[in-house]
Amino acid sequence: MKNIESSTIVRTIVLVIAVLNQVLTMAGKNPLPFSEDELYLGLTNVFTVAATIWGWWKNSSITPAAIQADEIMSAIKDGDVTVEEVKEFIEQTV
Repeated sequence: MKNIESSTIVRTIVLVIAVLNQVLTMAGKNPLPFSEDELYLGLTNVFTVAATIWGWWKNSSITPAAIQADEIMSAIKDGDVTVEEVKEFIEQTV
């Protein structure tokens, strides 16, 4: 089980819930204890929070490696170092 990615597990759980919901709906049961409007509002809120966190995480250098990468990118943009020099440095250290 350790080779299974967490995204695979999440997708599987969502699929099982969707299939279960569809089967119960076809059987005439209302499996969800809330209205369609409440469901829409809840999913919209979840999407907004997830998109906000993802956008913040992707656009913020939090880890030491990301901070160092930003410094290297700035040095390349400023012309202090070339891309080739960075590649040579990486090849020498790996």
